[in-house]
Amino acid sequence: MQMPIEKNSRLGAPAMRQGQAGPEKFALVIPTLREAQNIGGLISVVRAALDPLGIVYEILVVDDDSRDGTAEIVSEMGARDPRVKLHVRVGEKGLSGAILHGWEQTDAPLVGVMDADRQHPPELLPQLVTAVMNGCDLAIGSRYVEGGQLGGWNPLRRLLSWAATRVTWPLQAGHSRVRDPMSGYFVVRRACLGGAEFQKAGFKLLFEILVRGQFGSIVEIPYQFGLRQSGLSKANMRVGWDYAVLLARLYAARFLPWRRSRGARRAAGTESL
Repeated sequence: MQMPIEKNSRLGAPAMRQGQAGPEKFALVIPTLREAQNIGGLISVVRAALDPLGIVYEILVVDDDSRDGTAEIVSEMGARDPRVKLHVRVGEKGLSGAILHGWEQTDAPLVGVMDADRQHPPELLPQLVTAVMNGCDLAIGSRYVEGGQLGGWNPLRRLLSWAATRVTWPLQAGHSRVRDPMSGYFVVRRACLGGAEFQKAGFKLLFEILVRGQFGSIVEIPYQFGLRQSGLSKANMRVGWDYAVLLARLYAARFLPWRRSRGARRAAGTESL
């Protein structure tokens, strides 16, 4: 059961659990698709943000076969710093799928994601990581809590974002609602994911995690959504379609009794797939 969401959290240095030799390992996934102009500088800033925490971490760049120099830049940085790792997916596309692929490549108990286009400020990473290391199950970079901003979005984009968020509310019923379930910037404790199989298509992994995960506490930390510094946005009609498919699946699983009972039979191994 989810506890109430905290708008603000007391964030100090990462805490250590009893019997633990040091802070838990953290793995940050950065999905890329033609981000050669952004990725090198971003990795440098991410390392500068994380190094003062004194934690064990790795940066996993999951590239969807960009062929624009992204992979070569990351490989060169990884040769100098083994914490920077490259994984190239060939014949696969999709932000959620890239994130999940990255998380599968690491044994870190704390995992996170941020965009490669510099719209997510790396300076917020220490707060997100520290919040989870200090006991939160999920820390979200939020544009909609007090102090957060949408940046230079036009009115139509703001309306679409509000509508996409509003239709999630029934699925979040029964606990305090997350203000920014569409965020692509978050850190989560892996154990809270519960081994669920998440939809690989689309861009809205956090929303599905919120519906299907098991959380004791969640914090939303405000940030200002930045402007893309270079390259092109990956948002298109397919993104909207994938989100509609995800909504349909989650609504069916929550509100259609025959879907719930079928899912239970599958989980018990009494129904063939």
